[in-house]
Parts: sequence; C-alpha cells; structure tokens
Amino acid sequence: MSERRDSSVKRRVSNKNEPKSESINISSDSIKSVAPVKSGGEETEVHLRNIKSTISQSIVDPLQVTKATATAIATISTPTVENPNDVPLAIYYLVNFQHVCIFTALLPLFTLFTCFVTAYVFQYDEVHETHCRVYNIVPSISAITGVSPQRYFWRFSIALHLGPRIPIAFIYKNYYRTMLEKMQTKMQTERLANINSMITMILILNCIEIASLGGVTYISNRENYPIHEKIFITFMICSLCHMLATIKLNGILHEDHTELSQTQRDSIKWKKILFAMSIISTVGLLIFFAKHRFYCHDLAFSWFAFFEYLIAIANMLFHFTVIWDFPCQHMLVVQATRTKVEEIFRSSSPKMD
Repeated sequence: MSERRDSSVKRRVSNKNEPKSESINISSDSIKSVAPVKSGGEETEVHLRNIKSTISQSIVDPLQVTKATATAIATISTPTVENPNDVPLAIYYLVNFQHVCIFTALLPLFTLFTCFVTAYVFQYDEVHETHCRVYNIVPSISAITGVSPQRYFWRFSIALHLGPRIPIAFIYKNYYRTMLEKMQTKMQTERLANINSMITMILILNCIEIASLGGVTYISNRENYPIHEKIFITFMICSLCHMLATIKLNGILHEDHTELSQTQRDSIKWKKILFAMSIISTVGLLIFFAKHRFYCHDLAFSWFAFFEYLIAIANMLFHFTVIWDFPCQHMLVVQATRTKVEEIFRSSSPKMD
C-alpha cells in the first residue's frame, strides 16, 4: 500500500512540474520569431510570455484596419488634381444668344394665345364665371390659365421662360457697366456712383419681376386669391419701375446719340412705346377693376381683362427688345480657368461677376 501511495505522489509532482499545453493559434512568422519552448521551471513561463506578447503584436486592431482601408479607398478613388493652368482650352457649348432670347420672349406669348383659344372654345362658361355673375365676353389671364389642362401647359411654358430670364438679367447688368466704363473720363465720380446704383436697382427690379411672374403662375387665383392678388400687384409695380429705370439709364448712357447703331435706336424707341402702352393699360385696368369689383357693371371685367392682355403683351415685347441690344452675341460654355478666359476676352468682354 505504501508503494502505491509513493508512486501516485510522484505522478502528481511530475504533473505539476510539466508545462500545461495551451491551444494557441499563431502565424508562421510569429513562430519563427520565438525560440522553441523548453520544459520545466522559469524558462517555460518566460517563453510562454514571449509567445503571448508576440501574438498580441501580430493581431491588428479592427478599427485601425477600417481606418486604413478607408484611407486607401479614398486615395484610390480621388483623382489626381491637375494644375489648372495645364487644362486645355475646349468649347463644350456654343449657341446664338439672339435665338435664346427669341425663344424665351415668344414662348409665353404663344402659350397665352393657345390657352385663350382653347379655353374660350371648350370651357366658355367656366372661364367667364365671376363673383358678380354679369355678362362678359373676354376672360382674364388668370381664368384661362387656371383651368385644366391649360394650367399645366402655361406652367410648363413659364418654367422654360424663367430659366433664361435670370442669366439675361445679369448679362444686362454687365452690359450696362461696360458702357459705363467707356464714359468714366466724361463723368464725375459722384455721378458714376449714382449710375452704378441705378444699374444694380434695375437688376433687383428685374429679379423681383421674374420671381413675381413665377408666383402668379404657380399660385392661381382659384387656389389662393389674396396671395395671388398681392403677387400680381408686386409684378405690376416692379415691371413698370424696371421699364422706367431702363429707359432712363439708356438715356443717360446715350446722351449724345452719336455712337448708337440703328438696332440700338430701334430698341430704345420701342422700349418707350411699350412703356407708354403699359402705363395707359394700367390706368384702364385699375378703372375697370374698380367698376367690376365695387359696382359689377356689365362688361367691366371684360375691359379689365382686355387691358390685362395689353399689359402682358407689352411686357413680353419690352423684354423681346433684347434681340436688338445683343444682335450678334453668343452663349459659350468653355473649359478653361477664369484667368485664361479673362485674358482671352479682356479687350472686348464686360467685367465678369
């Protein structure tokens, strides 16, 4: 019995001295960098610690991997920025500016005529309905463009019309400033500042007029009459003020009339005629609007609508005179730096903003 106990004790002691095996997955590079494990004592513990430290160094933090991967992808996907001065000159789009202006000015006129004819023929009772319920023969613009499907045709047309109107407004500003630069030697500094302020005011009035036209188009009198009425009044005021300021500015810039071409003379002449037509039509519109609104006279609304058409046509034709102001200009989309474009056109082009 005593021999068996001694043998069992020896086995336990020998098991304690033997190193415990651990299942560790390491890479081949890690194994090569660590010395072989020897059995017994402190050397075994030192080698185990070395193996663990080597494994921990070989394991990469997932967050670092993610950051490194994102950086690599960004580096690959980001194109190399070339020197802007080395960009070759290329023309991507070239169109006659006069053709753009003709399309922009005549599109709403053609659409208005189409809406009037179709609404008058097929929806006569609907477009002549008013709160007074009196006899009328001419429907208003709001009536013929507020019924379906004319409203969709009119809104689509105005959307195409408003797009070029905004750059044309800024083109006019640069056009006037170019003409003003030629007169710097003839005018005092104070007067030049006043004229420059007038050019800025014309731009602002033109932009408000464009925005108001979009407002009266997309907010019909059937949907929200109070808002529609206020936007229409804003449109009328800004339109007349823009016409007056434009005529006044042209009179200042062409005081001697010696450098005017025939097309420029025609442009100024028709601007004055159309402005006078707008003023007379506005007075008639206000008179018959009051007769219709407060007295419900027969045909009062028809006369109101008639003068409304005259105002709309005069406004469209006033902006149509742009074809005389820019008879041979072109719109250009070019690949080049701003410096290079200014160097090419510095001698003849207006100051770009």
